[in-house]
Amino acid sequence: MNTDTRQDKKKIFSLDKMFSNIGLLITSLILLIYFIAIAYPLFWMVMNSFKDTQSIITESWSMPEEWLFSNYASAWELGVSTYFINSVIVTGVTCIITVVCSALCAYALSRFKIKGRNLLLLVVSSGLMFAPQVAIVPLYDLSISFNLYDTYWALILPYAAFRLPLTILIMRAYFLSIPKELEESALIDGCSRFGIFYRIILPMSKPIIFTSIILTAYYVWNEILFAVIFIESDELKPISAGLLAFRDALKTDWGVLMAGLVLSAIPLILLFLFAQKYFIRGLSEGSVKG
Repeated sequence: MNTDTRQDKKKIFSLDKMFSNIGLLITSLILLIYFIAIAYPLFWMVMNSFKDTQSIITESWSMPEEWLFSNYASAWELGVSTYFINSVIVTGVTCIITVVCSALCAYALSRFKIKGRNLLLLVVSSGLMFAPQVAIVPLYDLSISFNLYDTYWALILPYAAFRLPLTILIMRAYFLSIPKELEESALIDGCSRFGIFYRIILPMSKPIIFTSIILTAYYVWNEILFAVIFIESDELKPISAGLLAFRDALKTDWGVLMAGLVLSAIPLILLFLFAQKYFIRGLSEGSVKG
């Protein structure tokens, strides 16, 4: 009887192991296909950025016969440098405003028992339901009324406003996972609430801060609708909108355009590689409580 039971257990264990291996294989194949679908267009863009227009048209899928590194120098000199700096300014200021305001608001919602806290949390959550495209007309009128049109602030303020709801919610979830005993000990030692926030909460919240920076920077750097509508001067356009004019100006010089696209993608790739461990930790630890 015991022998039959052991054999049955071995069969069940072997079946479970077989199904586990099959599931792992299927998951690996899906991830491999997903990686190829994402990575190959990037590889194609980088590869063609070293070709001239004729080679791109006739030999689009082959390696360059002559590597034209001059495409990157030409792209930089023809305007990418200005667009690049504009994007750095807009993205940097937006990230600072978003992270600072979100951290203060999230800390208040996670620690203070203020009247109407649940209503405030509901209002913040409702901000996720509004698409930026719906607000284009009123935002355009406001930018004209406050003389913000065709300035950096015409992009920075709307970007920060639309990123605040998500950033506040994920930061609040992370702050809830920090033990309150640490703050109580600091209060006993005479530390102020702002001192606790500055000296304890923020240093312990590096993962969620970097996560918020990455999510905000990714959105701002690649956003194009507001950049096209609210910025008219070529000297103030960010790289997403500037590359459109860049394409029209170059007309048929696709190699240089590809080089400009590669240059526009490099900062986000470097940012993600630098903060990858914080990004993963911030998303995983911030989902423990809500």
